[in-house]
Amino acid sequence: MLAPDERPVGTASALAEARRTMQICNACRYCESFCPVFPAMELRREFADGDLGHLANLCHNCKGCWHACQYAPPHDWGLNLPKTFAELRAETYAEHAWPKGLGRLFERGGLFAAIATAVGLVAMMLIAMVVHEPGAMLGATTGPGAFYAVIPWGVMVALGMLTFGWAVLAMGVGAISYWRACGGGRVSRAALRAALRDAGQTRHLGGGGDGCNDIDERFGVGRRHLHLTTMWGFALCFAATCVATVMDHLFGWVAPYSWYSLPVVLGTLGGIGIAAGTAGLFAIKFRTDRAPEATGRWGMDLGLLALLNLAAVTGLALLFLRHTGAMGALLAIHLGFVYALFVTLPYGKMVHGVYRLLALVRDHAERPEG
Repeated sequence: MLAPDERPVGTASALAEARRTMQICNACRYCESFCPVFPAMELRREFADGDLGHLANLCHNCKGCWHACQYAPPHDWGLNLPKTFAELRAETYAEHAWPKGLGRLFERGGLFAAIATAVGLVAMMLIAMVVHEPGAMLGATTGPGAFYAVIPWGVMVALGMLTFGWAVLAMGVGAISYWRACGGGRVSRAALRAALRDAGQTRHLGGGGDGCNDIDERFGVGRRHLHLTTMWGFALCFAATCVATVMDHLFGWVAPYSWYSLPVVLGTLGGIGIAAGTAGLFAIKFRTDRAPEATGRWGMDLGLLALLNLAAVTGLALLFLRHTGAMGALLAIHLGFVYALFVTLPYGKMVHGVYRLLALVRDHAERPEG
C-alpha cells in the first residue's frame, strides 16, 4: 500500500490515482458490500490499466464509499473514489473513441453538443425552406404525407440513417476496443443475461435496497427511478420509430398517424418519460454534493441531458400541434435536435451505457456462477 507521501499530485493522471486508491481500498475492504466494484477489486492483487478501466466503468457513482470512507478528506490520504473513477471513465471514453482523433471531443462535451445542435437546427430549417414547398413552413398541412410536404421523406431517411448509422458504427468499434483492453475473452450466455437484467433494472443504483447518496449522505432511489424513466422512455421512442417504419414500408400507411395508433402511443409515453427523467436528473445534478463529483466533466453529462430533453419536448409539441401552422417549424426543430443527438452519441455521455453494460458482463463472467 502506498504511503500518504507517495500520493500522486499535480499532473498525476486519473489512472495513477485510481491505482493508488484501489491499493488502499483492497487493504481496507470496509466498503466490500457496497457495490459490485469492491468484490471485483478483491479478485485482484495488482491492477493493470485494463482492470482499472473495468472497475471505473463498473462503478455506478452511488457515492456510498465517499460518505463511508475513513480516508476521505480531510485525511492526509484524501481518497475520493467517485471523483477519481468519474475522471477515469471519461479518459476511457476518449481512449477508445473511434476515429481516434475525435476522442478529444469528450473534453468539450457541452460545447460539442451545442455546436452540433446549432448546425442541426440551421440545416433542417434550410432544408425545409429550400428543398420542398416554400409555403409548407408557414401554412397548416394535414393528412397523410403532411410531414413530407415540409421535409421530403428521402431527406429524412438519408439523414437519419447517416447520423444514427455513424453513431452505431463508432460506438461499436469503441466497445470492441474497450472490451479487448479490459481482457476480452468469450462470455457465457448466463453472464450476458445477468448483465442485461442488472442494466435493465438499474440494479446497482438501488444501493442494495437503501438507495444511493444522490444528494448528500441521505439514501434515496430518486436517481435510479429517473434513470429508469429516461432509459425506458428512450426505448419506447425507438420502438415507436421501428413500428412506424414497418407501417409505412410494409403496409403503406403514411404518417402522421392517429392518436390511438401504436407509434403515437409508444412515442407519447416515451417522450413523456424522457422529458420527465432528464428534467429530474438535471435537478439532482445541480443539488448534489460537489465534493465527490468530477465537475470538470459535467459538460458531456449536461449536454446529453439537454439534447434528450429538447428532442423529447419538441417531439411532444410536434405531436400536439401537428395540425396547426406551427407544424412545419416544429418538425424542422425536432429533427434538428434528433440528428444532433445522433451525431453526439459516440462522443458524449451516452457511451457510458455501452461500457457499463460490458463491465457488468465481465463482472458476471468473473464470478463463480459466470
